[in-house]
Amino acid sequence: MTHPQFPHLFAPLDLGFTTLKNRVLMGSMHTGLEEIGDWERIATYYGDRARGGAGLIVTGGMAPNSEGGVFAGAAGLFSDQDIENHRIVTKRVHDEGGKIAMQILHAGRYAYNPKCVGPSPVKSPISPFPPNELDEDGIQKQITDFAIAAKRAQEAGYDGVEIMGSEGYFLNQFIVTHTNKRTDRWGGSYENRTRLPIEVVRRCREAVGPDFIIIYRLSMIDLVPNGSTTDEVIELAQAVEAAGATIINSGIGWHEARVPTIATSVPRRAFGWVTKKLMGRVAIPVITSNRINTPDVGEAVLADGCADMISMARPFLADADFVAKAKAGRADLIVPCIACNQACLDHTFSGKTSSCLVNPRACAEVELRYEPTAKVKTVAIIGAGPAGLATALVAAERGHKVSLFDKADEIGGQLNMAKIVPGKEEFVGLVEYYRAQIAELGVEVILGQEASVEGLAAFDEVVIATGVSPRDPQIDGQDGPNVLNYIDVLRNGAKVGPRVAIIGAGGIGFDVAEFLAQDGESPTENLDLWKQEWGVGDPAKTRGGLSVDGPQPAAPAREIVLLQRKAEKLGKGLGKTTGWIHRAALKMKSVKMIGGVNYERIDASGLHISFGEARENPTLIEVDTIVLCAGQRSNRGLADQLIEAGRTPHVIGGADVAAELDAKRAINQGARLAAVL
Repeated sequence: MTHPQFPHLFAPLDLGFTTLKNRVLMGSMHTGLEEIGDWERIATYYGDRARGGAGLIVTGGMAPNSEGGVFAGAAGLFSDQDIENHRIVTKRVHDEGGKIAMQILHAGRYAYNPKCVGPSPVKSPISPFPPNELDEDGIQKQITDFAIAAKRAQEAGYDGVEIMGSEGYFLNQFIVTHTNKRTDRWGGSYENRTRLPIEVVRRCREAVGPDFIIIYRLSMIDLVPNGSTTDEVIELAQAVEAAGATIINSGIGWHEARVPTIATSVPRRAFGWVTKKLMGRVAIPVITSNRINTPDVGEAVLADGCADMISMARPFLADADFVAKAKAGRADLIVPCIACNQACLDHTFSGKTSSCLVNPRACAEVELRYEPTAKVKTVAIIGAGPAGLATALVAAERGHKVSLFDKADEIGGQLNMAKIVPGKEEFVGLVEYYRAQIAELGVEVILGQEASVEGLAAFDEVVIATGVSPRDPQIDGQDGPNVLNYIDVLRNGAKVGPRVAIIGAGGIGFDVAEFLAQDGESPTENLDLWKQEWGVGDPAKTRGGLSVDGPQPAAPAREIVLLQRKAEKLGKGLGKTTGWIHRAALKMKSVKMIGGVNYERIDASGLHISFGEARENPTLIEVDTIVLCAGQRSNRGLADQLIEAGRTPHVIGGADVAAELDAKRAINQGARLAAVL
């Protein structure tokens, strides 16, 4: 029987020797959990997502050997004890009615390790270590190690393996001339360059037998110079199928590509058209991936014939019950992945355990529990921004009687400014989710009025989540008619002239710059515009899918100068994996960035600045409007009044610490407070 709302999404997928219960793959994510070695925590993380309905789960990458690990000490199945540990995970997933495959990931030249290996000694731009060129014996060792890893995964109870052949990792490095400069039988012609991935699949199939899932992760579009063409991708896919693969999963872009592929500014389902080129060219199922984060989007991708199955990774961090909620007709209650990268990929690339900005329990399910309260309390939460909303939902879920106050006429707080910035449209869905969940849990919402000490007297607990206000930079002339702050621009719709100086280059300054630089439709909402902006072409026509003309962004709406006091690269404090995207986007819009300045004064002519401690080189920046984004201060007034009256309020979010608008910290702080109220 088909699902009435999502018939394609919930259709079983028959693989011959086994059947997947739906078309949703939980894609591989390196969370860092396996390296911690807390196997109950790891089993709970995967088990929760199996119970939540994922048709097939793929683990984070497991190294086939020490030289292939993404860093020294990276996890893998190297011993009998490793196999026993992983059996804890696979048993939990199976007990919850799920299936799970282990990803075998050999990093090649991406390994942060001086022992890294590759086809040629061509150093990666994202690693300091040039790879050691493998000889014939070395290549044979790598193939054998892949096969051993697959067999060990089978012994550990996994239902299959995924062989990582995309994203610029080891096998992908052999395939393209960008990194393979060899002249022996492993280099030169395309047949020679694809010999290694084909042989790896063949040997893995020999090792595990016929009734075991082998997924091959194939780079569908490299987005690097001298990458593969569509014809070559199809040729490799057919050879991989013949070698014994059960499923082909799509990989999009190398990690070093200068085109964003999974950040929030990338349009939803941005690369489904690439995967569709493979449909009908192989007989085994094809999976598509990247920026699929709602059941509606997943259903549309499948209905349009772009793939047989969809892969979602980070949405399962945001909500372990994604599939179950969709199946129950409650997609409105799915915690949305906003593709911000702040608590997942940024953590991974900083050596931290991953989590999720919108779901602090992700990867912390054992430690952070939302248990029913033993004593119901009345809880007043002042401020309906991220911190207050997170507190309200967890407290209400636990059974407390929650009242949520905000002086604004709508919930969301600073999220309502973020959601109008081009490239941050996902925040619209986040606010909608909060609205739906508040109604579902019966939270009382009081909007449009200030809370008072007297009005809060009857509540058992008071939580102050009143956020921040713009900091006063105390610049001579800042009260002039040509000066605005970021709230005037993003919330109040103030008129901004054609020439703009933005004071402050933190996250808010960059947001304001992107907002003011864009005119007309956001490229995030229009795939053709986005591809043109970032120079994405058709891999059927140009190698690697890079446009011959390069990036062709629309003309900027204004002349913009972005300034900061610190004498360092602007945007240094932005997200580790997304900061480069924001800098590149503004550079494409001809935004001028200046650091190390002193703000001398503002007058009708514009902004007067100087440089260095000696205040040298006085300069006038002639602009029509100056926008102040010079930091924030905590709104603690009500908290201080309550303390003075003898109460002990809980102060969280920006009201607690005003350093940047940090939704990750605010939501985490609110959820953890509510978990122990």
